[in-house]
Amino acid sequence: MTRRIRIGVQLAPQHAEYADIRRAILRAEELGVDVVYNWDHFFPVWGDANGKHFECWTMLGAWAEVTERVEIGALVSCNSYRNPHLLADMARTVDHISGGRLILGMGSGWFERDYTEYEYPYGTAGGRLRELEVGLYKIRRRLSQLNPPPTRSIPVLIGGGGEKLTLRLTAQYADIWHGFGSPDVIQRKNAVLNDWCVRLGRDPTEIERAVGVDAGTPVATGDELFAAGVTQLTIGLNGPDYDTDPITDWLAWAQEKNGR
Repeated sequence: MTRRIRIGVQLAPQHAEYADIRRAILRAEELGVDVVYNWDHFFPVWGDANGKHFECWTMLGAWAEVTERVEIGALVSCNSYRNPHLLADMARTVDHISGGRLILGMGSGWFERDYTEYEYPYGTAGGRLRELEVGLYKIRRRLSQLNPPPTRSIPVLIGGGGEKLTLRLTAQYADIWHGFGSPDVIQRKNAVLNDWCVRLGRDPTEIERAVGVDAGTPVATGDELFAAGVTQLTIGLNGPDYDTDPITDWLAWAQEKNGR
């Protein structure tokens, strides 16, 4: 399978008014990005720890209404914060509101302050990963039972690079794998994911490979990431300004690679 390169943007929902975020997603869509993500936290991840911050899924419902073309999703939604049956129903609903443009990003969670302040049990990294496995199974089952059903088979994105469990779950459940790291790291993780696919009887080419890049990352890095197997590159933008200027260069690079 030959995949078209896609450019995504992650708008960190922190240090900004919602009006700033709304303007940013509309500008990103206008420029021509393929996907816009937020994230699933309750407090800023960097900068002023007590700065402005907004909730993930309420925002996705609003994005579904205000946009027309881009796919939307969380990068990623924390499995610990919502009952998986409820999360499946939320995803199905946003899928319908958006006309079939939701990507269901999933992860096991890591930001301890979210857990302690919102009174979720933090547990251990291994325990949260095991809960993610159960959650993914329940989400898949619930999506098959909802009436009306989703408008499409909602693409599942799994974020993380753990080679023993996260990449196995990706091979089992995901349509998109999202990682971070240098091209060498991504290439190694891709090889591990391919091996898990073979072991589970799945075609590795069914899974889109994605990576996050900083706004200041040179576009030349894209060639190395593409050679490592990446076909979705997501630029991280922070509030309150959400400088969208770097998007233009990445879009031009992708158009050239895709043969326009």
